[in-house]
Amino acid sequence: MNHAIAASASHDSPARTIDDRSTLRASVGFAVVILAGFGFLYSLAGAGLGRVLFPHQATGSMVEVDGTPRGSALVAQPFVDARYFQPRPSAGNYDPMAAAGSNLARSNPDLRKRMDELRQQVAQREGIAPAQVPAELVTMSGGGMDPHLSPEGVRVQIARVAKARGLSEAQVNALVAGHTEPATFGVLGRPRVNVLELNVALDRAR
Repeated sequence: MNHAIAASASHDSPARTIDDRSTLRASVGFAVVILAGFGFLYSLAGAGLGRVLFPHQATGSMVEVDGTPRGSALVAQPFVDARYFQPRPSAGNYDPMAAAGSNLARSNPDLRKRMDELRQQVAQREGIAPAQVPAELVTMSGGGMDPHLSPEGVRVQIARVAKARGLSEAQVNALVAGHTEPATFGVLGRPRVNVLELNVALDRAR
């Protein structure tokens, strides 16, 4: 009886070995197809299609002046010259690699102190009363890199920019109006102004 079982086992072993090798080859082949097809070709096709259908967005929504990139319309950047509109404060110092909010609660005394200091700085810079400073100019967005301001956040800066550029406030206000984007689909969000695009338009208008 034992000899019969041993003989049967030795007889089935080569078949099982061949079957195991076939399963291994099929598994490896399937893994290669999945990795190459979905991990590489699918991503390559998606990137290529995006480049064709949305060339501006696919390349980072770069804003160029005379063929030279000035920045991305999706990322805020600081402007130190009085001739330019200023964006919202940034918790990451306008570094895209450090994009984040301040993570301070509204009740945090450090946040209140910082907001009071910023409010005084903005009021002095724009020549307005602290109570007239919009909240967005003393607070940081959740990502810390919001490239937009509300029309109110832009209007309080018009007088300074117009004076620094030797333009009338009406001229600057017309540019602001022309670069005010409506709420998405008319219902999502609020009207907004892209600060970088507005500043580039100012340079072109000089």
